[in-house]
Amino acid sequence: MLIKFNELLADALENHYAIVYFEAWDVYSLEAVLEAAEQLNNPVILGFGGAMMDQAWMDNGAIERLGAMGLATANASTVPVSFILNEVKTFSQIIRGINSGFNAVMLDTSDLPFEENLALTSKVVDVAHAVGVGVESELGVLPSGSLPTSDAELNLTDPQQAARFVAETGVDALSVSIGNAHLLTEGYAKIDLDLLAEIHRAVNIPLVVHGGSGYPESAISDSITHGVAKVNLGTAMKTAFLDGVTDAIKRLPKDYDIQDVLGSRKEMDVLQQGKNRVRDEVAYRMKLWKPETLLRR
Repeated sequence: MLIKFNELLADALENHYAIVYFEAWDVYSLEAVLEAAEQLNNPVILGFGGAMMDQAWMDNGAIERLGAMGLATANASTVPVSFILNEVKTFSQIIRGINSGFNAVMLDTSDLPFEENLALTSKVVDVAHAVGVGVESELGVLPSGSLPTSDAELNLTDPQQAARFVAETGVDALSVSIGNAHLLTEGYAKIDLDLLAEIHRAVNIPLVVHGGSGYPESAISDSITHGVAKVNLGTAMKTAFLDGVTDAIKRLPKDYDIQDVLGSRKEMDVLQQGKNRVRDEVAYRMKLWKPETLLRR
């Protein structure tokens, strides 16, 4: 069942957990996310992102195709879900996402100066809220886990700027930079929980942490206490999928039937075996951000 973005986040805040947005990239990964959520009877945020996608592909009908696939999946779900178009690059892509059925959107404004970010985010909020679509935005810049970053290079979220940004834009959720990092495949980010607490005191909306794959488990409980109601995760899913497909290919018999091993959804389908790995990873991550006592409520 499709639920408004701000309603899902409000429930997370009230019940002291964080809802995870698992960023899919195709129908296998999308189904894996929903299957895990339904197995655990857990709310979830479905969706697709634009940050890592080829922009020519995105602008040539991809948003509409992804929207149709995701919306059909969301409407058929037995658990509460929202459906986000995450970190797209242009205002035009935001409009197309809204028109394609996404009920939450986020424009990637991380490279903009504060005033430009504020003005453009306000424009997104105006058009999205007019049709009941939620808006997430980001203040501060996350480093990439694939690149070395010194403390001096970090562009962390300023709490006072955050207070002004939230008040003037009217966003539904704010993504923060507190040491978390995109694309971490090894190790964990160094999280500044004191900064997160200060941001939480300064703003009155749900906070979001991107870079969930490398977020330390030891920081999860305190992060939820300090207002984190949503976490984004994608890299760990792709790692699990690739590992599953690779292992399945290695185990193929010499006399395999190509119709069975690719796209059949049967046991021998190598993509299905990748999907199974993603489903297991998603379930594990859901449990980290939501206490077991809440998973079956």
